[in-house]
Amino acid sequence: KGVDSSTESAEAACDILSQLVNCSLKTLGLISTARPSFMELPKSHFISALTVVFVNSKSLSSLKIDDTPVDDPSLKVLVANNSDTLKLLKMSSCPHVSPAGILCVADQCHGLRELALNYHLLSDELLIALSSEKHVHLEHLRIDVVSENPGQQFHSIKKSSWDAMVRHSPKFNLVMYFFLYEDEFGPFFREEIPVTHLYFGRSVSKDVLGRVGMNCPRLVELVVCANGLRPLDEELIRIAERCKHLSAIGLGECEVSCSAFVEFVKMCGRRLSQLSIMEEVLIPDHKYGLDEIHWEVSKHLGRVWFPDMMPTW
Repeated sequence: KGVDSSTESAEAACDILSQLVNCSLKTLGLISTARPSFMELPKSHFISALTVVFVNSKSLSSLKIDDTPVDDPSLKVLVANNSDTLKLLKMSSCPHVSPAGILCVADQCHGLRELALNYHLLSDELLIALSSEKHVHLEHLRIDVVSENPGQQFHSIKKSSWDAMVRHSPKFNLVMYFFLYEDEFGPFFREEIPVTHLYFGRSVSKDVLGRVGMNCPRLVELVVCANGLRPLDEELIRIAERCKHLSAIGLGECEVSCSAFVEFVKMCGRRLSQLSIMEEVLIPDHKYGLDEIHWEVSKHLGRVWFPDMMPTW
């Protein structure tokens, strides 16, 4: 009979974990190349195997359990046995964990420096817990904002909660990946947010990019896959004006006039260490054509620069 090898290997991984009775692990990363194979296992099988590791490892510092059926009770076991040592926790796409479950981790694991999770687990209470006096400075917070079904409603986070985070951990990186439909951005970028690295994996509107320019003063890197076909001239200029730390930008299917693009580069100057845009989306105008633009941009960057070319295959 046909066997799904990815599920088979996930089962084998669980069997191995179950046998680690006398091992105290410092690092555990569960990586499935054929995702989400751990999600296809019986939940009880996975949880019991993971619990063996949590109970026997008294000094676990790094745990990567993305795309797994980990749940709140198993996180409590993790905390009970490893709260003093846990520094990194990656758990994007763990649908059985609740906001209360991750809050329990933040409340007890005061050495946590890096955390990755889905937006539905993010709460004001979590940010306040990560900002408490007992907690070390957070270095890296990654949030995946993913739409499971079109028209999904998303909660908003208070500006005061983000402000508390910045006061407590002034140098932390806030990395956000958005995979939303255009009508789902309602609660986002309405107020200032300390995001440093921002990736839009689906089409995003001019309006949302305008709000990014107004409310993301710590922005270092911006990647926009697409925005429909309305030129982003004003939005780019606003981002250059207000995002004083921006050093990397990638624009996919986003139309920009050549003049606005040159002005954007001129305003950012040599701090733009990464600049990527397809030649096909640059719109020639009365000031610059495609032939002149690479000279102008190169001049302001202080290095030779060319737009990307669309593959011809």
